[in-house]
Amino acid sequence: MLKVGLTGGLACGKSFVGEALAGWGCLLIEADELGHEVLRPGGEAYEPVIREFGSDVVDAGGEIDRRRLAARVFGNAEALAQLNALVHPPVVQREEHLIAEFAAREPKGIAVVVGAILIETGSYKRFDRLILVTCLEQQQLDRAMRRDGATEAEVRARLGQQMSLDQKRQFADYVIDTSGAKQDTLRQTRAVYEELRRIEI
Repeated sequence: MLKVGLTGGLACGKSFVGEALAGWGCLLIEADELGHEVLRPGGEAYEPVIREFGSDVVDAGGEIDRRRLAARVFGNAEALAQLNALVHPPVVQREEHLIAEFAAREPKGIAVVVGAILIETGSYKRFDRLILVTCLEQQQLDRAMRRDGATEAEVRARLGQQMSLDQKRQFADYVIDTSGAKQDTLRQTRAVYEELRRIEI
Protein backbone atom coordinates (compact mmCIF):
# COMPACT_ATOMS: atom_id res chain seq x y z
CA MET A 1 0.00 0.00 0.00
CA LEU A 2 1.18 3.49 -0.89
CA LYS A 3 1.40 6.22 1.77
CA VAL A 4 1.20 9.75 0.36
CA GLY A 5 1.59 13.08 2.15
CA LEU A 6 -0.37 16.06 0.84
CA THR A 7 0.77 19.49 2.00
CA GLY A 8 0.83 23.12 0.93
CA GLY A 9 0.62 26.69 2.12
CA LEU A 10 -2.26 28.47 3.80
CA ALA A 11 -5.46 28.40 1.68
CA CYS A 12 -3.70 26.81 -1.30
CA GLY A 13 -6.46 24.23 -1.87
CA LYS A 14 -5.19 21.11 -0.07
CA SER A 15 -8.71 20.01 0.88
CA PHE A 16 -9.99 20.38 -2.70
CA VAL A 17 -7.16 18.20 -4.03
CA GLY A 18 -7.61 15.71 -1.18
CA GLU A 19 -11.35 15.37 -1.82
CA ALA A 20 -10.67 14.71 -5.52
CA LEU A 21 -8.24 11.91 -4.60
CA ALA A 22 -10.78 10.48 -2.14
CA GLY A 23 -13.36 10.50 -4.94
CA TRP A 24 -11.07 8.22 -6.94
CA GLY A 25 -10.81 5.72 -4.09
CA CYS A 26 -7.90 6.95 -1.95
CA LEU A 27 -8.19 6.90 1.83
CA LEU A 28 -8.18 10.56 2.93
CA ILE A 29 -6.95 11.43 6.43
CA GLU A 30 -7.07 15.08 7.55
CA ALA A 31 -4.31 15.60 10.14
CA ASP A 32 -6.04 18.82 11.23
CA GLU A 33 -9.23 16.90 12.07
CA LEU A 34 -7.23 14.40 14.13
CA GLY A 35 -5.57 17.36 15.85
CA HIS A 36 -9.01 18.60 16.87
CA GLU A 37 -9.92 15.14 18.18
CA VAL A 38 -6.86 14.74 20.39
CA LEU A 39 -7.51 18.20 21.92
CA ARG A 40 -11.13 17.43 22.80
CA PRO A 41 -12.06 16.39 26.37
CA GLY A 42 -10.91 12.79 26.75
CA GLY A 43 -8.43 13.17 23.88
CA GLU A 44 -4.79 12.22 24.38
CA ALA A 45 -3.52 15.82 24.34
CA TYR A 46 -6.35 17.48 26.31
CA GLU A 47 -4.95 17.19 29.86
CA PRO A 48 -1.26 17.63 28.87
CA VAL A 49 -2.05 20.86 26.96
CA ILE A 50 -4.02 22.31 29.89
CA ARG A 51 -1.17 21.41 32.26
CA GLU A 52 1.37 23.08 29.97
CA PHE A 53 -0.56 26.18 28.87
CA GLY A 54 -2.95 26.79 31.77
CA SER A 55 -6.66 26.35 32.43
CA ASP A 56 -7.45 29.72 30.80
CA VAL A 57 -7.18 28.05 27.36
CA VAL A 58 -10.39 26.16 28.25
CA ASP A 59 -13.74 27.78 27.38
CA ALA A 60 -16.92 27.78 29.47
CA GLY A 61 -18.04 24.49 27.90
CA GLY A 62 -14.85 22.68 28.96
CA GLU A 63 -13.38 22.61 25.43
CA ILE A 64 -9.90 23.88 24.61
CA ASP A 65 -10.35 27.18 22.77
CA ARG A 66 -8.08 26.57 19.79
CA ARG A 67 -7.94 30.26 18.83
CA ARG A 68 -6.86 31.21 22.34
CA LEU A 69 -4.27 28.42 22.29
CA ALA A 70 -3.01 29.51 18.85
CA ALA A 71 -2.66 33.09 20.09
CA ARG A 72 -0.63 31.81 23.06
CA VAL A 73 1.97 30.10 20.84
CA PHE A 74 1.92 32.52 17.88
CA GLY A 75 5.36 34.01 17.35
CA ASN A 76 6.82 31.94 20.21
CA ALA A 77 8.90 29.16 18.65
CA GLU A 78 9.54 27.42 21.98
CA ALA A 79 5.83 27.35 22.95
CA LEU A 80 4.87 26.15 19.47
CA ALA A 81 7.44 23.35 19.62
CA GLN A 82 6.05 22.31 23.02
CA LEU A 83 2.48 22.27 21.69
CA ASN A 84 3.55 20.24 18.65
CA ALA A 85 5.34 17.76 20.94
CA LEU A 86 2.07 17.21 22.83
CA VAL A 87 -0.27 17.05 19.82
CA HIS A 88 1.68 15.43 16.98
CA PRO A 89 2.56 12.02 18.51
CA PRO A 90 -1.08 11.06 19.22
CA VAL A 91 -2.11 12.43 15.80
CA VAL A 92 0.53 10.27 14.09
CA GLN A 93 -0.61 7.27 16.16
CA ARG A 94 -4.21 7.79 14.96
CA GLU A 95 -3.03 8.21 11.35
CA GLU A 96 -1.05 4.96 11.49
CA HIS A 97 -4.03 3.12 12.98
CA LEU A 98 -6.35 4.33 10.17
CA ILE A 99 -3.73 3.49 7.53
CA ALA A 100 -3.24 -0.03 8.95
CA GLU A 101 -7.01 -0.65 8.87
CA PHE A 102 -7.16 0.56 5.26
CA ALA A 103 -4.13 -1.53 4.24
CA ALA A 104 -5.83 -4.65 5.59
CA ARG A 105 -8.87 -3.93 3.38
CA GLU A 106 -7.03 -2.48 0.37
CA PRO A 107 -3.46 -3.84 0.20
CA LYS A 108 -2.93 -2.04 -3.13
CA GLY A 109 -4.71 1.15 -2.03
CA ILE A 110 -3.40 4.69 -1.65
CA ALA A 111 -3.63 6.42 1.73
CA VAL A 112 -3.36 10.23 1.61
CA VAL A 113 -2.60 12.25 4.74
CA VAL A 114 -3.37 15.98 4.43
CA GLY A 115 -1.32 18.23 6.72
CA ALA A 116 -0.17 21.86 6.59
CA ILE A 117 3.17 21.29 8.33
CA LEU A 118 4.24 17.80 7.20
CA ILE A 119 7.59 19.18 6.03
CA GLU A 120 8.24 21.46 9.02
CA THR A 121 7.64 18.63 11.52
CA GLY A 122 9.64 16.05 9.54
CA SER A 123 6.47 13.94 9.11
CA TYR A 124 6.98 13.93 5.33
CA LYS A 125 9.68 11.27 5.84
CA ARG A 126 6.98 8.76 6.79
CA PHE A 127 5.48 8.83 3.30
CA ASP A 128 6.40 7.13 0.04
CA ARG A 129 5.55 10.27 -1.96
CA LEU A 130 4.82 13.92 -1.16
CA ILE A 131 2.40 16.18 -3.06
CA LEU A 132 2.69 19.96 -2.68
CA VAL A 133 -0.31 22.19 -3.46
CA THR A 134 0.57 25.77 -4.41
CA CYS A 135 -1.03 28.96 -5.71
CA LEU A 136 -0.16 32.64 -6.01
CA GLU A 137 0.40 34.52 -2.74
CA GLN A 138 -2.35 37.02 -3.57
CA GLN A 139 -4.75 34.09 -3.95
CA GLN A 140 -3.68 32.75 -0.56
CA LEU A 141 -4.47 36.16 0.96
CA ASP A 142 -7.85 36.48 -0.78
CA ARG A 143 -8.93 32.91 -0.04
CA ALA A 144 -7.85 32.97 3.62
CA MET A 145 -9.52 36.35 4.24
CA ARG A 146 -12.75 35.10 2.63
CA ARG A 147 -12.67 31.69 4.33
CA ASP A 148 -11.54 32.67 7.83
CA GLY A 149 -12.91 36.20 8.06
CA ALA A 150 -9.37 37.36 8.82
CA THR A 151 -7.79 40.71 8.01
CA GLU A 152 -4.98 40.99 5.47
CA ALA A 153 -2.53 41.79 8.28
CA GLU A 154 -3.57 38.62 10.18
CA VAL A 155 -3.17 36.44 7.09
CA ARG A 156 0.21 37.99 6.23
CA ALA A 157 1.37 37.32 9.80
CA ARG A 158 0.32 33.67 9.48
CA LEU A 159 2.06 33.37 6.11
CA GLY A 160 5.18 34.86 7.66
CA GLN A 161 5.26 32.02 10.19
CA GLN A 162 5.16 29.33 7.48
CA MET A 163 7.94 27.86 5.38
CA SER A 164 7.72 29.43 1.92
CA LEU A 165 6.23 27.47 -0.98
CA ASP A 166 9.57 27.74 -2.82
CA GLN A 167 11.32 26.06 0.11
CA LYS A 168 8.65 23.35 0.24
CA ARG A 169 9.09 22.57 -3.47
CA GLN A 170 12.50 21.06 -2.70
CA PHE A 171 10.81 18.26 -0.74
CA ALA A 172 7.92 17.50 -3.12
CA ASP A 173 7.64 14.66 -5.61
CA TYR A 174 4.64 16.32 -7.29
CA VAL A 175 3.43 19.94 -7.39
CA ILE A 176 -0.21 20.84 -8.11
CA ASP A 177 -0.84 24.51 -8.90
CA THR A 178 -4.37 25.64 -7.97
CA SER A 179 -3.97 29.18 -9.34
CA GLY A 180 -6.20 28.47 -12.35
CA ALA A 181 -9.71 27.11 -12.84
CA LYS A 182 -10.93 24.16 -10.76
CA GLN A 183 -11.00 21.99 -13.89
CA ASP A 184 -7.29 22.66 -14.39
CA THR A 185 -6.58 21.66 -10.77
CA LEU A 186 -8.60 18.46 -11.27
CA ARG A 187 -6.68 17.68 -14.47
CA GLN A 188 -3.32 18.03 -12.65
CA THR A 189 -4.61 16.01 -9.68
CA ARG A 190 -5.83 13.22 -11.96
CA ALA A 191 -2.41 13.07 -13.66
CA VAL A 192 -0.69 12.73 -10.26
CA TYR A 193 -3.21 10.06 -9.20
CA GLU A 194 -2.50 8.04 -12.39
CA GLU A 195 1.25 8.24 -11.67
CA LEU A 196 0.72 7.09 -8.06
CA ARG A 197 -1.32 4.15 -9.31
CA ARG A 198 1.65 2.98 -11.41
CA ILE A 199 4.07 2.89 -8.47
CA GLU A 200 4.99 -0.59 -7.27
CA ILE A 201 5.48 -0.80 -3.50
